[in-house]
Amino acid sequence: MNNLNDIIKGCQKGKASAQKQLYQLFAPKMFAVCLRYSKDKTEAEDCLQEGFIKVFNSIDKFGFKGSFEGWVRRIMVNTVIEVYRKKQPELLVDDFPLLADDDANEEYDVAFTQDELMAMIKELPPKYKLVFNMYVIEGYSHAEIAETTGISLGTSKSNLARARQWLKKNIEDRIIEKKQAVC
Repeated sequence: MNNLNDIIKGCQKGKASAQKQLYQLFAPKMFAVCLRYSKDKTEAEDCLQEGFIKVFNSIDKFGFKGSFEGWVRRIMVNTVIEVYRKKQPELLVDDFPLLADDDANEEYDVAFTQDELMAMIKELPPKYKLVFNMYVIEGYSHAEIAETTGISLGTSKSNLARARQWLKKNIEDRIIEKKQAVC
């Protein structure tokens, strides 16, 4: 079985070889998705496994309309959110102060690698990381985030704004560190 549709049909029939192929095909990408939301590698691995169990249990519902990868990704994101909600029953905005946005157009002459930026995103407080990843990386709307996570629309927007401010402050702090290291 090399064709994705054949692999999916094999999974729908419960064939272990098809499930193995599907897992091998999508696990690396979906692990990256889980890792973006999780606090560490172990939690991401647990979410990946739980997510694939859900994929295999509900693969009969996939109607071959739209992207299969998108369908799997949505299951993985929902799995991570479910794990997060079990640990943090309420996603509330905390007292993280809003930062002044006076110099929003200020240009910086220090560059960051993609890995450095992803590391900063990973350091976001969990409430902010969840909304930031869903909105910026996965492309969810605030309404979808609110519905999926059980928070209000305003909380989703506020958490995104606070995530962006947190990242901006972190970037500014690291720019200072990089400039000081050069001097």
